[in-house]
Amino acid sequence: MYPYFWSFVHHRQIKNSWQNIFYAPVVNKESDAILNDLKKRGMKFVGSTIIYAYMQAVGLINDHVAQCWKFGK
Repeated sequence: MYPYFWSFVHHRQIKNSWQNIFYAPVVNKESDAILNDLKKRGMKFVGSTIIYAYMQAVGLINDHVAQCWKFGK
């Protein structure tokens, strides 16, 4: 399953550098693209926000704010 999701980010982690967590989005174009592909494959009851959260959880997106000790890791 990982190669499927990594293909949407060209096999590179998306590293954002938000100054404040309130600037961080809850969706992006990649999560929308995954959503559209999953819907074409028959998936239901899934949205772009859930996919974005999954992408954060598995490391496809690094949304740690610049002041966070985990930023850049």
